[in-house]
Amino acid sequence: MLTLCGFPVSNYYNKVKLALLEKGVPFAEEYAATQSKDEAILGASPLGKIPFIRTAQGGLCESQAILDYIETAYPQPPLLPADAFAAAKVRELTTFIDWHLEIVARQLYGAAFFGAEPLSEGNLARIRKQLEANIAAFKKLAKFSPYVAGDTFTQADCAAFASLPLVGMASKIAFGEDLLLAGGVDYKSYVKLIGERPSAQKVVADRKAAQTKA
Repeated sequence: MLTLCGFPVSNYYNKVKLALLEKGVPFAEEYAATQSKDEAILGASPLGKIPFIRTAQGGLCESQAILDYIETAYPQPPLLPADAFAAAKVRELTTFIDWHLEIVARQLYGAAFFGAEPLSEGNLARIRKQLEANIAAFKKLAKFSPYVAGDTFTQADCAAFASLPLVGMASKIAFGEDLLLAGGVDYKSYVKLIGERPSAQKVVADRKAAQTKA
């Protein structure tokens, strides 16, 4: 059986978990701390990053590589379109969410969520400018009709459901306004829609339970 390693508060862990649940793939969960120096973890995730998975063939890290492995190993139900270009457009959206929205907003998380020292005005201005530009670009690609890539639930929804709320919350705390909403991305009604799915409800319940224990 496949084992998903990490912890349920991580949005990238939940990106993978949502995909596994949507596909009905049997899996176990194993706690692993991020940036661990444990050799057993480094053997599967050399940078100590989460999530990673353990399979009969060995370990695999990086959330998108994991999603692509799952898609190939467990093709039904599909989370990528059969058409090559349509599948590439889903991956394009996922890349925008992960690398051009979430990773940029992640610079705000320390001060916003974990009590770290506030960022300098210069850093805040730089992050805001980059986020606003990237949100405008994301808006040109996202469909929300009703799913982020179109009329079908895909890998991009796994990323969007896990990360868009964090981008919105972090920017609201840092700048006094939710930059996604300010940029015309109505992700809240979308998140509510995805949140009605049993897989998403499981992810949210497990995340809340983990946060309560922390």
